[in-house]
Amino acid sequence: MLNKYLPEGYRIGTHENREYVSSLQGLEKAKIEGKILEGIVAMCDSETLDLHIDLYGIDGIIKREECVYCDKIKDIAIITRVGKPVCFKVLQIIKNESERPIAILSRKEAQRECVNSYLMDLIPGDIIPAKITHFEPFGAFVDVGCGVASLLSIDSISVSRIANPSERFMLREELKVVVKSIDYEAGRLSVSTKELFGTWEENIQGFTAGQTVSGIIRSIESYGIFVELSPNLAGLAELREDASVGQSCAVYIKSIIPEKMKIKLVIIDTYDTEPRRISKEDYYIDTDTTSHIDYWKYSPNACNKIIETVF
Repeated sequence: MLNKYLPEGYRIGTHENREYVSSLQGLEKAKIEGKILEGIVAMCDSETLDLHIDLYGIDGIIKREECVYCDKIKDIAIITRVGKPVCFKVLQIIKNESERPIAILSRKEAQRECVNSYLMDLIPGDIIPAKITHFEPFGAFVDVGCGVASLLSIDSISVSRIANPSERFMLREELKVVVKSIDYEAGRLSVSTKELFGTWEENIQGFTAGQTVSGIIRSIESYGIFVELSPNLAGLAELREDASVGQSCAVYIKSIIPEKMKIKLVIIDTYDTEPRRISKEDYYIDTDTTSHIDYWKYSPNACNKIIETVF
């Protein structure tokens, strides 16, 4: 079944969206049908904090109280929408003093429908589309539908350690996430991505002892340096004075020990480069054909330490 409650930005260039927003008749029809549409915010009024959207010559207005589906609306959450696509429902069409039509819109009502008709029907383990909206030191916030925000905590991003979510993702990046938990009373959910990046055994298949491969230095401790080989796989290298967190490096794989889930490395060289970004090759679950997982075990069967997620 087609998901009509996608993150903001998915509808903006579609033929259906243009058909509705490009004429007064289309907006009237959208009002009657209760359609969720999208437009680009052109301006935020400095006094009222109303958002203005240019609908092909017709002024669309989202009143401040209709901007976000939550009890307490932060001004920054409204102002930062300028220049970006927002979803909305058409509440009414009125005319101003010059008899020009004005469309009164509501992002809040679009989000309310998304929460009640989509998000609250999800269950932990469901795989859904999302979009990175902003970063915090403790994680990333993602749009899981119609601008509704969900937390992707830093410990749920990947098994490999990162200091900041911006080391793994880009702002406004579209991705798939797994529903981790749902607060049905508050209408909120938290999400995860580490289950999509494969188990220890799946990741280690691309590596053998004796190889020299590339990696990223993620953490320097008193006992060694953690080097990420893939988003869900890291090994421990011996200390090296010229190494620093965030650098790329060439590492020699000394040994692989499945029963301890360990990889011993030696850093051959370090160098500065652009941050490594997620690609389709990093996913071990085909999210185009798989929409739900019940259980994920990261640790290999030979290892006594168990790392798993039960949804």
